Amino acid sequence: MTKIEIEKRLEILEAEVATLKNQASENGKAELPWWKQRIGIFENDPAYDEAMRLGREYRESQKFDDED
Repeated sequence: MTKIEIEKRLEILEAEVATLKNQASENGKAELPWWKQRIGIFENDPAYDEAMRLGREYRESQKFDDED
């Protein structure tokens, strides 16, 4: 591949990336990272609270007593 061909491909890719960035910002998704968009989705969800309780209970059951 010649230098000119590489430069042309790079120009095309840069234009495509710019288009994708514009589309993302128009949809409002570029404003917040994906993980911040998920904060609070389980608020007041009894199933989530139960899952957290069971996970905590399991982790605590795995702890070893070093005092023996």
